[in-house]
Amino acid sequence: MIQKKTGKEIFPFAEHPLLFGHRGCSKKAPENTLSAFKEILKNGVPGIELDVHTCKSGELVITHDFNLKRITGVDALVEDKTYEELRRMDFGSFFSGKYEGEKIPTLDEVFSLMGDQVYYDIEIKHNLIKSTVMETEIMRKIREYNLEDRVIISSFNPFAVRSFKKLFPGIPTAVIYCVSPKVPFIFRRGAGKYIARPDIMKPSKTQVTKKLLKHAKGKNGFGVMTWVVDERDKALDLLQRGVDGIISNQPEVLKETVAKFY
Repeated sequence: MIQKKTGKEIFPFAEHPLLFGHRGCSKKAPENTLSAFKEILKNGVPGIELDVHTCKSGELVITHDFNLKRITGVDALVEDKTYEELRRMDFGSFFSGKYEGEKIPTLDEVFSLMGDQVYYDIEIKHNLIKSTVMETEIMRKIREYNLEDRVIISSFNPFAVRSFKKLFPGIPTAVIYCVSPKVPFIFRRGAGKYIARPDIMKPSKTQVTKKLLKHAKGKNGFGVMTWVVDERDKALDLLQRGVDGIISNQPEVLKETVAKFY
């Protein structure tokens, strides 16, 4: 079971290892939409991972990319569009004509839909070094829906994680990393942990090493959750090696595999 560095268990009500739907059940419905999150409930998946931006008019909206082009065809940044402008865009057709007209959801809508039926991994999407506005608004929503015990806060940006942890030390945090040109070189192998001091490390599945897992189980260790794992054999290998959580595009397929380790 994952523990915070204070010794407090993370999600003590849940069966461990943890299982999250990456942007919802994103193989079944358009990622980060209410349709993808409804599939989480329909398929009995215990957790969801989702991405939060602040749009121009201040609402917390759920989508992955900073640029809207891949999903909507509109070459613009989320942060440069108001909520009303975003709501006029189509967030479903890229996946299938069946989802034409799918709207971008707000964090409010996701919490209202899912409530305490799941646990959450909320990824903060901003590149600022000093920021408290987005972090404070996310926490306000968490408290409004009484979800303090069901949330992990994550980011590729260790400064965002550090900021959130400083403001709200009771909430578990995680640093995400991978070897990608989109990630600053210094942070590609997990060095963000020295800035953020998180409770959990979230490496890509190819970066789960024996050294990492050995360190994680040490006196001053941390939890290890990994992404994106869609194949049963890969999930089985990672679980046997000792990861604490799996994040998957098709978590409904991995439910039985993960359950073997409860």
